[in-house]
Amino acid sequence: MKVLVTGGAGFIGSNISDALIANGHKAVVIDNLSSGKKENINKKAKFYNVDIIDETKIKAVFKKEKPNIVIHCAAQIDVRKSVSDPKYDANINILGSINILDACVENKVKKILFASSGGTIYGECKNKAPDENSFPNPLSPYGIAKHSVENYIKFYGEIYGLKYTIFRYGNIYGPRQDPKGEAGVIAIFTSRMLNNESVTVFGNGKQMRDYVYVSDVVSANVAALKKADNQIINIGTNKAVPLNDIVKIMSRLSETDKKAVYKPKRPGELFKSFLNAKKAGKFLNWRPKVNIEEGIKKTLEYFKDDWKMGG
Repeated sequence: MKVLVTGGAGFIGSNISDALIANGHKAVVIDNLSSGKKENINKKAKFYNVDIIDETKIKAVFKKEKPNIVIHCAAQIDVRKSVSDPKYDANINILGSINILDACVENKVKKILFASSGGTIYGECKNKAPDENSFPNPLSPYGIAKHSVENYIKFYGEIYGLKYTIFRYGNIYGPRQDPKGEAGVIAIFTSRMLNNESVTVFGNGKQMRDYVYVSDVVSANVAALKKADNQIINIGTNKAVPLNDIVKIMSRLSETDKKAVYKPKRPGELFKSFLNAKKAGKFLNWRPKVNIEEGIKKTLEYFKDDWKMGG
């Protein structure tokens, strides 16, 4: 099977591409390398340096490669950037996604898997983890864009028969996440701790997130190649972990004696976000396998090796 991965040089997309190739599939990667890295791309994957907002070039790649399935990970991922510049965010995340959907229809792609966002779509969570039927309440242009694309995908599914699986992810972390980026607190903290620098916590550190390890996200995508047609599925752990706990685990595992520096909370950030992922078990036979301690340990080991090599 030939699978085209948009954003395939990035954190999530490159890990997915590796798994596709390991499972005997052909992988085609599209990425503009604005945040992805060429060294992340599997040597067995075919790479196109193309931006998803370039409709002409996108359609040319699709016409040439004729993929069976598309995994759409390419996106503007900075929530704060979306707040400061909603047009920029919408141009990439909405109009760029429509370019991908049009190319899918024109080239008879069988199915699209879409990387949506559980945290930003559901908004502030109470005591019960939201499931896929919970009412969307996106509080940022990024979340609004992701939810809009979900609806466009359903429209293309209804009108053109394009099959889909929409993944609403928790906070994904693990190897290859950019420690210099705006998203990914575990990667950011890892980099600072390995350099024996203090980490900065905005707020009191009691804010909670559902942290899901990247290999668990990858296994969900591989399973969805043949399952969960026309479904929206949460991918998370059903657990809300306080940021202070993350700092404690990382400090212990990295053997750093630096204390966290606390600064005022940033406006617009959620306090609690976690996901009910039981539907993934039913439709994909999926459950998270990597707990937070094991995942942080794996992440630290990866970045430590990368750091020693000057990466």
